[in-house]
Amino acid sequence: MNAKSKLTRKSFMKVMGMSAVAPFLPNITIGRDLSEKQQHKIIPSKSSLKKSLKFGMVKEDLSVMDKFKLLKDLGFDGVELDSPNELKEKEILEARDKTGLEIPGVVNSVHWKSPMSDADPKVRTKCTESMKVALRDCKKYGGTTVLLVPAVVNEKTSYEEAYKRSQEEIRKILPVAEETGVKIAIENVWNNFLLSPMEAARYIDEFESDMIGWYLDIGNIVRYGWPEQWMRILGKRVLKLDIKEYSRKKANDEGVWEGFKVELLEGDCNWPEVMKAVKEVGYSGWGSAEIPGGDRNRLQKISELMDKIYKS
Repeated sequence: MNAKSKLTRKSFMKVMGMSAVAPFLPNITIGRDLSEKQQHKIIPSKSSLKKSLKFGMVKEDLSVMDKFKLLKDLGFDGVELDSPNELKEKEILEARDKTGLEIPGVVNSVHWKSPMSDADPKVRTKCTESMKVALRDCKKYGGTTVLLVPAVVNEKTSYEEAYKRSQEEIRKILPVAEETGVKIAIENVWNNFLLSPMEAARYIDEFESDMIGWYLDIGNIVRYGWPEQWMRILGKRVLKLDIKEYSRKKANDEGVWEGFKVELLEGDCNWPEVMKAVKEVGYSGWGSAEIPGGDRNRLQKISELMDKIYKS
């Protein structure tokens, strides 16, 4: 960990030691680029979110071109791909250009099998090198972010180890992010890591770089928190949104993973409050559905439900 990171952490702990939590909270709540005075005078603005989804959600047996045409016909503005992938670059770019369907970003396809927190340096390197490929792929596609799950904490990997190792690996790919102009978007998942918005904000800020931010998965948070609170605290750090639902009741009655098995707008996500927070922090980027997909009819329903969510 470099000197700047140590200084940042030291400064953070000094502030926490000298101040009560309540006075400190406003400084981190809205975003690093807003002054304290501005934070208390935020005026909600009209949100203008674009609709995207994950490419793997399209279950029709179609060519890349026809899948892009289908999504465009159904009212989607974009689609996110995995990277590295086995798709032909020429087909992707041709489908994008002919349909006008954007590719706002890509999802790293290696981070789960080879996490940056692994004890084996070779495993960590595999993820780091895949991120370099993903960043360059994303630039070719015209996207702006690569989604990254940075670490996994378990009985073999401690929280401290995951924190240190993942930051060390991310610092190796920041130069490629700078080179491509594509940002690294850290996502919150059930990986026992970065469990609060305050900690998530600190993790991002310690890099002291504009090339890294947060991919806020709304449904993932509902199990242990409130998405609107995360949105307000992370503020300008939020680069993209995943649109997903979760039911606490279903999780309590049937098991935690069963909580995802509810339709959009039928779980415990308070979408009006989430959209209110989105507007308050001035977010106007992409929302990408990450739920079970299907054929044309299923995708049409998802498009319509996203419209309702955006209008909440």
